[in-house]
Amino acid sequence: MAGRLEGKVAMVVGAGSSGPGWGNGKATAVLFAREGANVFCVDINLAAAEETVGIIRGEGATAEACRADVAEAGDVEAMVARCLEVFGRIDVLDNNVGILEVGGPVEASEESWDRVIDVNLKSMFLTCKHVLPVMQRQGGGAIVNIASIAGIRDTGVPYISYSTSKGAVLPFTRSVALQYARQGIRANAVLPGLMNTPMIVEPLKEAYAQGDIDEMIRKRDAQCPTGKMGDAWDVAHAALFLASDEAKYITGTGLLVDGGITAKFS
Repeated sequence: MAGRLEGKVAMVVGAGSSGPGWGNGKATAVLFAREGANVFCVDINLAAAEETVGIIRGEGATAEACRADVAEAGDVEAMVARCLEVFGRIDVLDNNVGILEVGGPVEASEESWDRVIDVNLKSMFLTCKHVLPVMQRQGGGAIVNIASIAGIRDTGVPYISYSTSKGAVLPFTRSVALQYARQGIRANAVLPGLMNTPMIVEPLKEAYAQGDIDEMIRKRDAQCPTGKMGDAWDVAHAALFLASDEAKYITGTGLLVDGGITAKFS
């Protein structure tokens, strides 16, 4: 089923990886390009976005990198304008940017709370604020917001700002979906489970295994019913489905990509 995004323009927010390997946004941007999309790759780290663009162009597809802090309104407005300047439209918005900081309400600082909420939640508000009018003018579009099972389940790690922000993605997505359903705009969320991506290493290695990365991975693998964490491509394929016309009658929902972990009693 190649070409599922043929002729479409996809904006992937958080398209760079936070470390070596494949993060969710990087994999999603590359997969979207492989399925025919022109991809506008946004990241706060321009070099990371450019690395993703280099992979896409190296495979013969089209992509453009853009540096933006999507927790800042001015940056978001500018990046949307730049995408329209380069590609002329926005058919898919993939909100993948996210950070994780460990701590409960006592341990976490106010600054940490504000930062995580701004990056994980306010960013989606700002991107939708500026992209939805574009999709309205076009007569349709698809929004994919990356949430987390941490928004609906306790994962055993105290990261209250992360779990709160990711939980809030779900009603946010539902509200957008229902408000714009009659205008041909769909909005859905992906809820990744325990994933083996570069993002987890620094914030979680101490919480799981006193800095031992291999032990952290072993413990997280053991938590999963499948015996192994998922990876960035699992998230990317879910995002591709929801962004494509195959999901034309799916809106306002959340797709679990968790290897069955949220189906467990304990």
